[in-house]
Amino acid sequence: MNLVVDIGNSRTKLAIFLKKELIDSWTVDELKIGRLEEIKKNYPDLRRAILSSVSTTDPEVISYLKSGFSYFLELNYLTPVPINNQYKSPQTLGLDRLAAAIGARELFPGKDLLVIDAGTAVTLDLIESNGTFLGGNISPGLQSRFRALHEFTRNLPLIAEKGEYLEIGQTSEEAIRSGVINGMVFEMDGSIDLFRKKRPGLQPLLTGGDALFFERRLKNAIFVKFEITLIGLNRILEYNVENQ
Repeated sequence: MNLVVDIGNSRTKLAIFLKKELIDSWTVDELKIGRLEEIKKNYPDLRRAILSSVSTTDPEVISYLKSGFSYFLELNYLTPVPINNQYKSPQTLGLDRLAAAIGARELFPGKDLLVIDAGTAVTLDLIESNGTFLGGNISPGLQSRFRALHEFTRNLPLIAEKGEYLEIGQTSEEAIRSGVINGMVFEMDGSIDLFRKKRPGLQPLLTGGDALFFERRLKNAIFVKFEITLIGLNRILEYNVENQ
């Protein structure tokens, strides 16, 4: 069994896999050794672990993962992966983006894929049917756009996404909400349409904290999968075990 640890900007996701099957998963605000010990106690067959982190990880956590598992992999840009990465600056590519691309390919092998991650930032990444990661785009996420309008202007209020939004706002609050949400919908739908011109069979996938918010607003049919990054990290772990 495998333990997958994905430390993000604000939260940490943990998951248990039996080969390709997701057995259990959790989200925590902060990763503590006590939580890892509890998981290990509940799943005594855990033998391997992978860690992906966007920031510096507690050395005690690293030490526990190294000593508590027969095989431990700390993901970085030099780690071998089961995909052809054509990103020109691999050292700057977010590990979550790479893992999500690999997770998408696990779900839809042999298809052209567009992975949209709607979180703090919105990332759109393109993967060809032959397993080549071409790169993608990064723009501010939903909350980032609301905050930017408030913090970088003199009079615009900070609002939430909940509330009525129309094609044309008739108050400042409506105008902000309509502009931000409609702009992101146009961005996502427009990107899908653009990439489908050359790749008619393109499969779009949506993940991230705001995935459900946008799923029902997009005109394009889209596959939503919250665990796509975890699936990708598990595949990277399996790939490195197979090729050690």
